[in-house]
Amino acid sequence: MIRDGIFVPLYKYFMFDIIFQLSEFQSNNIPFVLCTIIESVGSTPRKAGAKMLVFADGSSKGTIGGGAIEQKAIEDGVQCLKTGKPVKIRYQLEKDLSMQCGGSVEIFFEPFLCKPDLYIFGAGHVGREVGFYAETVGFNIHFVDFRANLKDNLNIPNAVFHEGNFIEIIDNLKLNSDSYIVIATPSHESDRDLVLKLAQYNLAYIGLIASNRKVAVIQKYAIDNQILTEDQLAKINMPIGIPFRAETPREIAISIVAKLIDVRNSKLV
Repeated sequence: MIRDGIFVPLYKYFMFDIIFQLSEFQSNNIPFVLCTIIESVGSTPRKAGAKMLVFADGSSKGTIGGGAIEQKAIEDGVQCLKTGKPVKIRYQLEKDLSMQCGGSVEIFFEPFLCKPDLYIFGAGHVGREVGFYAETVGFNIHFVDFRANLKDNLNIPNAVFHEGNFIEIIDNLKLNSDSYIVIATPSHESDRDLVLKLAQYNLAYIGLIASNRKVAVIQKYAIDNQILTEDQLAKINMPIGIPFRAETPREIAISIVAKLIDVRNSKLV
């Protein structure tokens, strides 16, 4: 096989082809697991370095040898994608898979997950800075605001802007257990109402920009009116972020994004 004027063995061509596609799948937010044979002993269909991609639906690209070993690796790859954690697995081909080769292979499963969605309610000064920094560390950015004129000030090309009433638009968003929420609206009432509604969802993270006094008022209102339980309130990060002496919108945003990173990475431990 000739690639860019250089002869490349066919098996290496397919390996390069897979590697070149990794960024394409990541940019399209398609989760996958990269399966790489890191050691082979004895007679095996493929040797160390062979690669295969496995997707959530059980489909695959490339090959690590076909047959029973490949089918088992696909099953384990799908499971790896569910846990989100890398793992090494050794397979004894004859003993474990009834393959006549008789050797063994060790495969490293490396998951590449979708970027989590961050919904920022309020596209003001702090909200915009949060979106800017969070996008650089691997979040898909969504802004929710009724002020359409703020859309032109975002300076985040890939951000999605959802225009409308803060509360009414929630039901139109694709919120799930991997969704992150930052509440930074210009109104105390909308902040409170968003907390009361969103805390009832199963979300990865909810944070509210607020003073300690404002937090106490919201907590008392939620309990007195039997809207939220103490356990539900305890899951909300308010005041938001990792505490340090932040003053400017940019400094406050760094505190918030640091907390987002901490929560996201803690899920992978």
